[in-house]
Amino acid sequence: MRLMLVTAFGLGLCKPGPGTWGSILPLVVAAVGGHWCPDVVTLVMGVLAVLASVLCVQLTPWAEARFGRHDASEIVIDEVAGMALALAIVFAVPAAMTHLTWAMAAAFVLFRVLDIAKPGPINALQRCAGGWGVLLDDLAAGLLAGAIVAGGLLLAG
Repeated sequence: MRLMLVTAFGLGLCKPGPGTWGSILPLVVAAVGGHWCPDVVTLVMGVLAVLASVLCVQLTPWAEARFGRHDASEIVIDEVAGMALALAIVFAVPAAMTHLTWAMAAAFVLFRVLDIAKPGPINALQRCAGGWGVLLDDLAAGLLAGAIVAGGLLLAG
């Protein structure tokens, strides 16, 4: 069960780019419900971000021992948390419903770029101890991606 959780039901075992595969899980959940119940999706993404964060911090020590390295690429529960946070922010903006497909795609692409590039302080967050170091850079990338897309939606009206 721990393996299924840290790999987002096996998505972290997919190659290439397990982090991208893991990021797809919240995107699919949001896409399925977003057009019908955007308020519910906002809440679901927030809950998913919190739940995935707690699981990441708790299970990362086990997963790192299992995979034999720090922040192993198979651990994608952190990507689930970060992407869910980005989507929760985007769905909180009413203008997102007018441009939902674009907004979700932009949040996904921005999140992945920021998670991979880890600009500035996002990279520094990896130095935190234990599961926090694995998690916080993804939450920061999700926060920034969500804020950028939300800001764009607000400016576009």
